Amino acid sequence: MALYSACGKIVEKARAIAAHELEVSEADLEFVDGGFRVVGTPSKMFSIKEAAFNAFTAHNLPENMEPNLTADASYDPTNFTFPFGVHIAVVEIDAETGLVELQRYVAVDDCGTQINPLIVDGQIHGGIVQGIAQALWEEARYDESGSLRTTSLTDYLVPSAAEAPHMELDSTVTPSPTTAMGVKGIGEAGTIGSTPAVMNAVIDALSPLGITDIDMPASPERVWTAITEAAR
Repeated sequence: MALYSACGKIVEKARAIAAHELEVSEADLEFVDGGFRVVGTPSKMFSIKEAAFNAFTAHNLPENMEPNLTADASYDPTNFTFPFGVHIAVVEIDAETGLVELQRYVAVDDCGTQINPLIVDGQIHGGIVQGIAQALWEEARYDESGSLRTTSLTDYLVPSAAEAPHMELDSTVTPSPTTAMGVKGIGEAGTIGSTPAVMNAVIDALSPLGITDIDMPASPERVWTAITEAAR
């Protein structure tokens, strides 16, 4: 929203430059397809790139206008935004080894208006893998004296593309009423949804054995121990 506000200031300054260059009133210009054109005369067009060049060279600017096409803006939200979604994980557990294999992962999220859907999907991908890692692999272990034992990547597993599952993503779009663009946050959606989804799937798979809880991460050793104790 701060960027959106700054862009608005940029457009208005560029509009003044375009009006000066085209020798028309600012009110006679409309901003379309990255440029300013005179209403009713589409052939008279002045691009925002040309406005930026004029602002930089400062050879022909309106009176008292400072050079360069720059703007600053701050944004203080008037209220909260509420992204939402659903994440579903399907796992299979090897009872002999305790290994948890993620068979399927489906996520549907709503972050309001999407400016760049590809970036939205990328953020969800990264967040999901981070959350899955918390559920299945990553762990900070300490010894009795409080010293960290998982001090390197030989002890602490960070997932790579090889461990990442195929993710089935979809979205709904419910614009936020509290932002001018209708946007909401998406950066943490994957991390918030994936960890409980995977852990709930693990518990669901183990529930026929009477297991109702298991600590994260659900490592093969921890799952195998739970299965063995339940059998006894």
